[in-house]
Amino acid sequence: MSTVFCKKYEAELPAMEKPPFPNELGRRLQAEYSQKAWDQWVALQTMLINEKHLSLFEPEAKQFLSEQRELFLSGGDYEKPSGFTPEN
Repeated sequence: MSTVFCKKYEAELPAMEKPPFPNELGRRLQAEYSQKAWDQWVALQTMLINEKHLSLFEPEAKQFLSEQRELFLSGGDYEKPSGFTPEN
């Protein structure tokens, strides 16, 4: 299993097996973030979609999730669903 220096956790961690998106953004995410960081983002994204009743057909919802993804992965102040406690 390959590793990557994860920008979120500032540590060498197991890498994603494949890019999460089939484009340059997906390749950048794979090169900069670990599978652990991505899995945690997917769990948070699911909670945000459910709690905020987001429709992924709406451009505003996609933009919101994109912004939240960048904030979460970079350690910024991202939106936290009620009852959410991030893993370390």
